Amino acid sequence: MSTAIVVVLAVVSAVGLAYLMLALVRTVAFTNRTIVLVEDEFAPSVTVLKPIAGLESGLYEHLASFCAQDYPDYEVVFCLHDEGDPAAAVVERVRRDFAHTKTRVAIGHNDAMANPKIANLTKPGAEPRGEIVVIADDDVLVTPEYLRAVAAEFATETTGATTCLYGGFPNGTLVSELGAMHVEDEFLPSVLVALALGPLRFCMGATMAVRRDLLERIGGLEALGPYLADDHALGELVAKNGRCVTLCPYTVGTAIGETRFDDLWEHELRWARTKRAQAPAGYAFSFVMFAVPFAFALFLLAPGWPALTLFVYTATLRWFLHVASRNALHAKRKSQWWLMPLRDVLSVAIWLASLFGRTVKWREVRSTVAGDGTLR
Repeated sequence: MSTAIVVVLAVVSAVGLAYLMLALVRTVAFTNRTIVLVEDEFAPSVTVLKPIAGLESGLYEHLASFCAQDYPDYEVVFCLHDEGDPAAAVVERVRRDFAHTKTRVAIGHNDAMANPKIANLTKPGAEPRGEIVVIADDDVLVTPEYLRAVAAEFATETTGATTCLYGGFPNGTLVSELGAMHVEDEFLPSVLVALALGPLRFCMGATMAVRRDLLERIGGLEALGPYLADDHALGELVAKNGRCVTLCPYTVGTAIGETRFDDLWEHELRWARTKRAQAPAGYAFSFVMFAVPFAFALFLLAPGWPALTLFVYTATLRWFLHVASRNALHAKRKSQWWLMPLRDVLSVAIWLASLFGRTVKWREVRSTVAGDGTLR
């Protein structure tokens, strides 16, 4: 039995080492990307939909950044579930401070939609008017060039949708830093590796931008309502309609608001079980991304130069990937590199837990993810 375990650990570590090498190459290449900004001559009108629920930390700054865009023709639609949401006062403050920006407020809830975010966006008053519809979560922070970079992706007629990678803004707590490392060290490289293996067929919630006429053709935002991962569902529907999903070279920032470990666990477990429902075969082998804990376990079970060499190589590549991801996102905060072992062990634990059960928690509501990714 011990020999079999050693062999399995050796294979997993070797495959993980190969993954880290590819991820590092792809991340360094992404760091050297060129961001194209659309000129006024080609600047399609844009509607930005902002789903808002609750008084998030830094909400004013996040919403204000979307109202300070260097773009000729756009509107921002703030969507809230009800008038009693404390975020409503922040929205009104933003609208007063950016009176020159076209804004609307839509309040209500579409009970027919299982997905809470889509339920917030599909109601009277929230109908997009722009040629391009941009959906970005309420914890996203952008610079004034954001819409010009996103719109530039649609200069190619075959582009049906585009999306953006993102970095994390931790709140100073250990838990939040671990959450940011998941986004930056694991998720970002995994998307870039996926792009090396095939065309993009999903969007990311930090930015989902789609042509309005195409969105109407696939059934509108209502078509995303049954799914937990509305971003992945949108990408799949765009691809099935013969259009491309592109990765915009512009990156945004997202606030990592968790301060308690159990909140972070529930958040990442929801992500993991969503990925498992979307691509069960691929997800089953995704643990190879976390090569360092497996290489270390191999060294403990079979101490010697071969195992030690493999561990050193994986740990070194993991470190370089951490640095490369921060460089790609232009991260300015101090690196908490000593948290990498804890982050990797936590990721393995999340992967294991995601294999048992389909229950997820989203804003205090527990639901079940069916095998096709829909909510029950």
